[in-house]
Amino acid sequence: MAQLAGQPVVILPEGTQRYVGRDAQRLNILAARIIAETVRTTLGPKGMDKMLVDSLGDIVITNDGATILDEMDIQHPAAKMMVEVAKTQDKEAGDGTTTAVVIAGELLRKAEELLDQNIHPSIVIKGYALAAEKAQEILDEIAKDVDVEDVETLKKAAVTAITGKAAEEEREYLAGIAVEAVRQVAEKIDGKYKVDLDNIKFEKKEGGSVKDTRLIRGVVIDKEVVHPGMPKRVEGAKIALINEALEVKETETDAEIRITSPEQLQAFLEQEEKMLREMVEKIKEVGANVVFVQKGIDDLAQHYLAKYGILAVRRVKKSDMEKLAKATGAKIVTNVRDLTSEDLGEAELVEQRKVAGENMIFVEGCRNPKAVTILIRGGTEHVVDEVERALEDAVKVSKDIIEDGKILAAGGAPEIELAIRLDEYAKEVGGKEALAIENFAEALKIIPRTLAENAGLDPIETLVKVIAAHKEKGSTVGVDVFEGEPADMMERGVIAPVRVTKQAIKSASEAAIMILRIDDVIAASKLEKDKEGGKGGSEDFGSDLD
Repeated sequence: MAQLAGQPVVILPEGTQRYVGRDAQRLNILAARIIAETVRTTLGPKGMDKMLVDSLGDIVITNDGATILDEMDIQHPAAKMMVEVAKTQDKEAGDGTTTAVVIAGELLRKAEELLDQNIHPSIVIKGYALAAEKAQEILDEIAKDVDVEDVETLKKAAVTAITGKAAEEEREYLAGIAVEAVRQVAEKIDGKYKVDLDNIKFEKKEGGSVKDTRLIRGVVIDKEVVHPGMPKRVEGAKIALINEALEVKETETDAEIRITSPEQLQAFLEQEEKMLREMVEKIKEVGANVVFVQKGIDDLAQHYLAKYGILAVRRVKKSDMEKLAKATGAKIVTNVRDLTSEDLGEAELVEQRKVAGENMIFVEGCRNPKAVTILIRGGTEHVVDEVERALEDAVKVSKDIIEDGKILAAGGAPEIELAIRLDEYAKEVGGKEALAIENFAEALKIIPRTLAENAGLDPIETLVKVIAAHKEKGSTVGVDVFEGEPADMMERGVIAPVRVTKQAIKSASEAAIMILRIDDVIAASKLEKDKEGGKGGSEDFGSDLD
């Protein structure tokens, strides 16, 4: 509200809240840092888990950064931007979500120190942008090449991704499954490998132990055989995939059939039966002994299929149909009349089995399946969910290495190397921007420091030791949280794809820069219906943080 010749001029509606300048920056930085602090304790192999309970009372127990932030009901707009950092990291690299958020929080804390010294945000922003760009170059320099056929290295990276999750007891076993699955679906296009993760299906079933988790070279479908008279096991399966209902179709136009005598009714029913029988005979004629149908199957059609000894499954999801096509080599046919023997796929075995008391269809032993299934088992629902999250991370990490062919030592080693090299770079740049670059370098040390802290070590003492050893022995020295000493992470097999660290620094610096650019927060008042529900007034972003 402004005053003009004694008259108030109303610009914003009543109830609007506004924070300007340092107030806006302080509150935004505080909100973002609180998010970083929340997930910080989960970082590393000795990180702790969070239990999240939603409004319905459903429980999630995890230490996966993206999952924690996704499950939390976050209101503050700057805090929501930190959630986006985790989501982007998860989409692009698949691992390192906690790392990205923790770095972003520390970059903002270091920026605030500079703002308190009256350094303008635009200078901090420029320094951070220069540092982030230089960091990408340094990471490319220190990355090591790895061969796609080097299964041992892929396994080590997958083990590193699983370590610290609830499933780490069986990490070697799960890492083997993840690597095998990714290698199976990897396709070489123009000399480069590509991995489409949609071709790896995760099927979860409670019961058994984590050790019962297995990779199926084919597809598992959570359905059962439609008719009790059908075979439950077919060896040497010839598989037809049909994207239409095995039922008598309704006409496209509205039509009325008038039947005036029992003979006509009989003829009508016989014609229906004939049409269904012809459909089934066509399937038998081309040599199919297993049929997956995306829509329904008429009772009469089921009877004929059972009579001919054909195993049939109905209402199969579109995504499962596509995976079946990739795994078995079958073509999805929209019209049964067009079905030929060339459209059929092959599998050594199609069988209905009981898993945790429920029937499932296993399509196994496909020749060179480009779609596979990981059947996840575990004692409770929470264990199964956490094993799935661990396997997803391991699968994505393996994908990154197969596609990029580059790895880094993990365990805080790349962050220490970046901190040392960026300090030197700051001297080259000079000016006030150098202060921002130095603070950027200092902020990266939060990763090795947090790893030590979460393992119950003295963070300052450990960091001093590790930096000294790093300068002496090279860029692969990081924090061994089990021994509490500096160690060569490459030798210990603690490795990660270069994509994870690059993306973490990219996402974190971009988020920090975006938050630092904001000098005015205008928060509209809440809608009337919220006021009626007892939530009157505007959303007070400041009070949420106390």
